[in-house]
Amino acid sequence: MAKKVVATLKKEGAGNEYVKAIKVVKSAKSGAYTFKEEMMPAEKAKDFFSGK
Repeated sequence: MAKKVVATLKKEGAGNEYVKAIKVVKSAKSGAYTFKEEMMPAEKAKDFFSGK
């Protein structure tokens, strides 16, 4: 049987919790909507959505 390998972003009991944040951004040039995706620590998610 084949073994399944699972990657983790966090080791048990150490490090930060990471989240994937996805924001909809409207292009000023064409008016089309695009998605901006980013992996970040959970503490920085509010800054990402507020535009800082």
